[in-house]
Amino acid sequence: MVERFLDGNRRFVAGRFVERAEHYRALAQGQEPKLLWIGCSDSRVSETVITDSEPGEIFVHRNVANLVAPGDGNVAAVLEYGLRHLAIPDVVVCGHFGCGGMQALDEGVDDPPIANWLMSASPAKAAVDATGTTDPARRHRLLVEANVRLQVENVRSMAVFRSAGGPSGRVRVHGWAYDLESGEIDVVVDGAAPVDGAAG
Repeated sequence: MVERFLDGNRRFVAGRFVERAEHYRALAQGQEPKLLWIGCSDSRVSETVITDSEPGEIFVHRNVANLVAPGDGNVAAVLEYGLRHLAIPDVVVCGHFGCGGMQALDEGVDDPPIANWLMSASPAKAAVDATGTTDPARRHRLLVEANVRLQVENVRSMAVFRSAGGPSGRVRVHGWAYDLESGEIDVVVDGAAPVDGAAG
Protein backbone atom coordinates (compact mmCIF):
# COMPACT_ATOMS: atom_id res chain seq x y z
CA MET A 1 0.00 0.00 0.00
CA VAL A 2 2.73 2.49 0.91
CA GLU A 3 4.42 1.93 -2.45
CA ARG A 4 1.71 3.92 -4.19
CA PHE A 5 2.86 7.02 -2.29
CA LEU A 6 6.48 6.46 -3.30
CA ASP A 7 5.27 6.05 -6.88
CA GLY A 8 3.46 9.33 -6.46
CA ASN A 9 6.67 11.00 -5.34
CA ARG A 10 8.46 9.71 -8.43
CA ARG A 11 5.71 11.16 -10.62
CA PHE A 12 5.96 14.45 -8.74
CA VAL A 13 9.73 14.65 -9.23
CA ALA A 14 9.47 13.82 -12.93
CA GLY A 15 6.52 16.16 -13.47
CA ARG A 16 5.71 19.22 -11.37
CA PHE A 17 9.11 19.39 -9.65
CA VAL A 18 10.93 19.57 -12.97
CA GLU A 19 8.35 21.90 -14.52
CA ARG A 20 8.65 24.35 -11.61
CA ALA A 21 12.33 23.83 -10.85
CA GLU A 22 13.00 27.51 -10.12
CA HIS A 23 10.17 27.68 -7.61
CA TYR A 24 11.33 24.60 -5.72
CA ARG A 25 14.96 25.72 -5.88
CA ALA A 26 13.94 28.99 -4.20
CA LEU A 27 11.98 27.12 -1.54
CA ALA A 28 15.07 25.04 -0.76
CA GLN A 29 16.83 28.26 0.27
CA GLY A 30 14.23 29.29 2.85
CA GLN A 31 10.57 29.89 3.57
CA GLU A 32 8.47 33.05 3.84
CA PRO A 33 4.94 31.79 4.58
CA LYS A 34 2.16 34.35 4.86
CA LEU A 35 -0.23 32.27 6.96
CA LEU A 36 0.10 30.12 10.08
CA TRP A 37 -2.53 27.37 9.96
CA ILE A 38 -3.80 25.49 13.00
CA GLY A 39 -6.05 22.78 11.65
CA CYS A 40 -7.44 19.33 12.26
CA SER A 41 -5.50 16.16 11.49
CA ASP A 42 -8.46 14.87 9.45
CA SER A 43 -7.17 13.44 6.17
CA ARG A 44 -9.97 15.15 4.23
CA VAL A 45 -8.92 18.69 5.17
CA SER A 46 -5.73 19.60 3.33
CA GLU A 47 -4.96 23.28 3.87
CA THR A 48 -3.09 23.74 0.59
CA VAL A 49 -5.82 22.00 -1.41
CA ILE A 50 -8.82 23.81 0.08
CA THR A 51 -7.14 27.24 -0.17
CA ASP A 52 -5.65 26.54 -3.62
CA SER A 53 -2.23 27.58 -2.34
CA GLU A 54 1.37 26.66 -3.09
CA PRO A 55 4.11 24.97 -1.05
CA GLY A 56 5.84 27.65 1.00
CA GLU A 57 2.74 29.80 1.58
CA ILE A 58 1.33 28.16 4.74
CA PHE A 59 3.16 27.20 7.94
CA VAL A 60 1.15 24.30 9.38
CA HIS A 61 0.25 22.76 12.73
CA ARG A 62 -2.43 20.06 12.76
CA ASN A 63 -3.86 17.96 15.57
CA VAL A 64 -7.11 16.20 16.48
CA ALA A 65 -9.90 18.82 16.56
CA ASN A 66 -7.57 21.78 15.82
CA LEU A 67 -6.92 22.52 19.49
CA VAL A 68 -4.67 25.16 21.02
CA ALA A 69 -4.50 23.36 24.34
CA PRO A 70 -3.01 25.11 27.38
CA GLY A 71 0.39 23.67 28.15
CA ASP A 72 0.82 22.11 24.70
CA GLY A 73 4.49 22.71 23.94
CA ASN A 74 4.08 21.66 20.34
CA VAL A 75 1.62 24.36 19.35
CA ALA A 76 3.52 26.90 21.47
CA ALA A 77 6.72 26.12 19.55
CA VAL A 78 4.90 26.46 16.22
CA LEU A 79 3.50 29.84 17.23
CA GLU A 80 6.86 30.98 18.59
CA TYR A 81 8.70 30.07 15.42
CA GLY A 82 5.99 31.22 13.06
CA LEU A 83 5.26 34.58 14.67
CA ARG A 84 8.69 35.60 15.94
CA HIS A 85 11.13 34.03 13.51
CA LEU A 86 9.09 33.89 10.31
CA ALA A 87 7.10 37.06 11.11
CA ILE A 88 3.84 35.59 9.81
CA PRO A 89 1.10 38.24 9.99
CA ASP A 90 -1.99 36.00 10.05
CA VAL A 91 -2.97 32.96 12.10
CA VAL A 92 -5.94 30.82 11.08
CA VAL A 93 -7.61 28.29 13.35
CA CYS A 94 -9.62 26.11 10.97
CA GLY A 95 -12.15 23.56 12.16
CA HIS A 96 -14.43 21.56 9.92
CA PHE A 97 -17.96 20.25 9.91
CA GLY A 98 -17.99 16.47 10.18
CA CYS A 99 -15.12 16.56 12.69
CA GLY A 100 -14.79 13.25 14.54
CA GLY A 101 -13.07 14.98 17.43
CA MET A 102 -16.04 17.28 17.96
CA GLN A 103 -18.43 14.33 17.70
CA ALA A 104 -16.40 12.50 20.34
CA LEU A 105 -16.43 15.57 22.58
CA ASP A 106 -20.20 15.84 22.31
CA GLU A 107 -21.05 12.14 22.62
CA GLY A 108 -18.26 11.02 24.94
CA VAL A 109 -15.36 8.69 24.20
CA ASP A 110 -13.81 5.80 26.13
CA ASP A 111 -10.26 6.09 24.79
CA PRO A 112 -8.27 7.90 27.51
CA PRO A 113 -5.73 9.61 25.22
CA ILE A 114 -8.49 11.06 23.05
CA ALA A 115 -10.72 11.98 26.00
CA ASN A 116 -7.82 13.68 27.79
CA TRP A 117 -6.84 15.59 24.68
CA LEU A 118 -10.38 16.83 24.03
CA MET A 119 -10.86 17.95 27.64
CA SER A 120 -9.46 21.39 26.87
CA ALA A 121 -12.33 21.93 24.41
CA SER A 122 -14.99 21.29 27.06
CA PRO A 123 -15.85 25.02 27.40
CA ALA A 124 -17.06 24.91 23.79
CA LYS A 125 -19.38 22.03 24.60
CA ALA A 126 -20.64 23.84 27.70
CA ALA A 127 -21.44 26.88 25.58
CA VAL A 128 -23.44 24.79 23.13
CA ASP A 129 -25.19 22.94 25.97
CA ALA A 130 -26.27 26.33 27.32
CA THR A 131 -28.13 27.08 24.08
CA GLY A 132 -30.48 24.14 24.70
CA THR A 133 -30.03 22.90 21.13
CA THR A 134 -30.81 19.18 20.85
CA ASP A 135 -30.88 18.60 17.08
CA PRO A 136 -27.68 16.57 16.43
CA ALA A 137 -26.78 18.24 13.13
CA ARG A 138 -27.36 21.73 14.52
CA ARG A 139 -25.45 20.90 17.71
CA HIS A 140 -22.51 19.68 15.67
CA ARG A 141 -22.27 22.84 13.60
CA LEU A 142 -22.57 25.00 16.70
CA LEU A 143 -19.92 22.92 18.47
CA VAL A 144 -17.45 23.16 15.59
CA GLU A 145 -17.90 26.94 15.50
CA ALA A 146 -17.74 27.28 19.29
CA ASN A 147 -14.52 25.28 19.33
CA VAL A 148 -13.01 27.51 16.66
CA ARG A 149 -13.89 30.58 18.75
CA LEU A 150 -12.42 28.97 21.86
CA GLN A 151 -9.16 28.12 20.11
CA VAL A 152 -8.90 31.64 18.69
CA GLU A 153 -9.24 32.92 22.26
CA ASN A 154 -6.55 30.47 23.36
CA VAL A 155 -4.16 31.74 20.69
CA ARG A 156 -4.85 35.33 21.72
CA SER A 157 -4.17 34.51 25.36
CA MET A 158 -0.70 33.07 24.71
CA ALA A 159 2.29 35.15 25.71
CA VAL A 160 4.02 34.53 22.39
CA PHE A 161 1.05 35.98 20.52
CA ARG A 162 0.92 39.10 22.69
CA SER A 163 4.66 39.68 22.44
CA ALA A 164 4.68 39.12 18.68
CA GLY A 165 2.29 41.95 17.95
CA GLY A 166 -1.19 40.85 18.97
CA PRO A 167 -3.93 41.50 19.80
CA SER A 168 -3.88 45.03 18.36
CA GLY A 169 -0.54 44.89 16.59
CA ARG A 170 0.66 43.27 13.38
CA VAL A 171 -0.63 39.71 14.03
CA ARG A 172 -4.26 38.82 13.34
CA VAL A 173 -6.06 35.61 14.36
CA HIS A 174 -8.90 34.31 12.23
CA GLY A 175 -11.34 31.47 12.85
CA TRP A 176 -12.63 29.41 9.94
CA ALA A 177 -14.80 26.31 9.48
CA TYR A 178 -14.50 24.15 6.38
CA ASP A 179 -17.55 22.40 4.97
CA LEU A 180 -16.66 18.96 3.60
CA GLU A 181 -19.88 18.77 1.57
CA SER A 182 -19.64 22.12 -0.21
CA GLY A 183 -15.88 22.68 -0.17
CA GLU A 184 -16.43 26.18 1.18
CA ILE A 185 -14.83 27.93 4.12
CA ASP A 186 -17.08 29.86 6.52
CA VAL A 187 -15.51 32.77 8.41
CA VAL A 188 -16.38 32.21 12.08
CA VAL A 189 -14.06 34.85 13.54
CA ASP A 190 -12.91 37.85 11.54
CA GLY A 191 -9.31 38.56 12.48
CA ALA A 192 -10.02 42.28 12.65
CA ALA A 193 -12.98 41.88 15.01
CA PRO A 194 -13.18 41.00 18.72
CA VAL A 195 -14.16 37.48 19.77
CA ASP A 196 -17.70 37.33 21.12
CA GLY A 197 -19.30 34.56 23.16
CA ALA A 198 -18.06 31.04 22.52
CA ALA A 199 -21.34 29.63 21.21
CA GLY A 200 -22.13 32.38 18.71
